[in-house]
Amino acid sequence: MQAKSELSQLTVEQDTMITVGVFDGVHLGHQHLLRRLKAKAADKSLLSGVVTFKRHPLETIAPNRQVTYLTSLAERLDLLKSQGIDILVPLTFDADLANLSAKEFVDLLKSHLRMKGLLIGPDFTLGKGKGGNAATLSDLGKELDFTVDIAPPLQSDGLVVSSTAIRQALADGDMEKATRLLGRHFSLNGPVIHGDKRGRIIDYPTANLNVAADRALPPDGVYTTIAMVDNTAYDAVTNVGLRPTFAKKHRTVEVFLLNFHDNLYSKDITIELVEKIRPEMKFASAAELTHQIEKDVKHATTTLARDR
Repeated sequence: MQAKSELSQLTVEQDTMITVGVFDGVHLGHQHLLRRLKAKAADKSLLSGVVTFKRHPLETIAPNRQVTYLTSLAERLDLLKSQGIDILVPLTFDADLANLSAKEFVDLLKSHLRMKGLLIGPDFTLGKGKGGNAATLSDLGKELDFTVDIAPPLQSDGLVVSSTAIRQALADGDMEKATRLLGRHFSLNGPVIHGDKRGRIIDYPTANLNVAADRALPPDGVYTTIAMVDNTAYDAVTNVGLRPTFAKKHRTVEVFLLNFHDNLYSKDITIELVEKIRPEMKFASAAELTHQIEKDVKHATTTLARDR
């Protein structure tokens, strides 16, 4: 079992309070849980610890189900570290781990992480067949000497803040809602790769972003964005989709950076999606497309200036 091997490499010198989850997006709901974790751990003179999974358990349990991510693993770990957690443990969720009972998994946390407290959400489950619910874990806590605390979920406008809710906001193209639930703009990251260079023909050269295939994407359309290049922010307009004017056959993420004229190839850039300007459209000519892009750029510039 890879997870056991990964845990055995750790040295924990103090008892801990642990929470477990994927934490995709590390959104405001996750941050709410982590603040509670740190506070409760401090009250009991314990270290705070997060056990996360490198890949979503569904990829192992239901391999035919498509799983998309709000953040890459590297981004997720960086975001979790920024929350001031004492111990961060990314584990490989494989078939062996999936077959562990709740008690067997808890035993791993007890023996390798010196777990004295477990913080969970009200709908949390772990172990084979989701056998480790709040009631089961509370009974195990009494048996194995650890406390179980249940954190209430965070709500925004009557909606529970969750990765699922954020994916739905993205699917709806509601970037404002996604921003509100995440606590920051939704972002995409990747290296710039060579495209077909058609943007140069219409005087709007774009950077083609090589986004991981498992990243969640908003609907096809044109978006006001902020592009980060070498730690510098640039206003940008981004097209997500098939570029129907030029009969593209696969989804692309193409970024036009305003007031940027250097070479971007092979640079790793991040774009923050602020709002959806319009759906993707097919134009009769390159001239019509150019005219529309001019309007998109003006709209994006106005929006970003207003939000500063």
